[in-house]
This record gives sequence, C-alpha cells and structure tokens, in this order.
Amino acid sequence: MIILGIDPGTAITGYGVVRRENHNQFTVLGYGAIRTPAKQRADHRLKTIYAEIRKLIIEFEPDCMAIEQLFFNKNANSALAVGQARGVAILAGSHSGLEITEYTPLQVKMAVTGYGKASKDQVGYMVRVLLGLSEVPRPDDAADALAICLCHGYNSRKWGA
Repeated sequence: MIILGIDPGTAITGYGVVRRENHNQFTVLGYGAIRTPAKQRADHRLKTIYAEIRKLIIEFEPDCMAIEQLFFNKNANSALAVGQARGVAILAGSHSGLEITEYTPLQVKMAVTGYGKASKDQVGYMVRVLLGLSEVPRPDDAADALAICLCHGYNSRKWGA
C-alpha cells in the first residue's frame, strides 16, 4: 500500500509518500514541501497546492491519502487559511479517487512517539528512526507528513488494508 501523507498549510504544505510493505516495513518513496509566496493572492496559492498534490498523485500513484485534521488555533485567520489548504488537498485526493483518512495531531504523535504531546523535534527524530533515514526530514512539515503516513500505516492494519 502506498500512502500519501499531507501536512496542510498555505505557506508550506508538507508531503510524504511511503510504501507499507509488511506489518512494520515502510519504505520512503519521497517527501518535501509545496511552498507558496506570502504575497501571492490566496486563490493562486490554493491553486498551486491543488496542482502540486495532483502531480504527486500522478507521480507516485498512492492507494490512499492521510491528512492532518485542523486543530484549534488561537489565530482565526491562520486556522481559516490552513482549513482552505486542507480543503484543496482533500479535493485533489478525491478527484483522483483516493480514499482519504484524517488524523488529529494527537493521534499522529501517539503513533510515532507514544506521547501525544511530543515536540516537533521528538516527532522528527522518531520519523528518522522508524523510516531508517540518515537525517531528520526538512522542513518540519515534511517530517510531519511522513509521521502522518506512519500513523495511517499503523492504523490501517487494524482495518485489514
């Protein structure tokens, strides 16, 4: 099963692509970030995110998409922008026929570190260790997207996927 993981954001949307080969065997196929300029109009930024995710889907042919759920943010404008980025990411996956599963930040952190309040550094470290990488993926958004892939890989076993 090939999993496309998305850590949504308007400025930076992290992505990771992982193949789950066995129960605990994961291979990284790719990761990185989709970046949009801060001064660009919101509609153009969202169009870029949508188009880039569609390109990833064509390139890697994932079986499913896992995406982080929006968490409550004290800054309403920031939360709305992230929600819009999530929406276009989900739309890109849906248009490609992918099954989409959402995970809370707590679920993702629990899956990779065993601790729901783990720091970004702890998540990055565990992603590096669990995926056998030589270094922590950068930016943090890419490491988070790979963590989302792992979370889905661990949880989908429960569903027989």
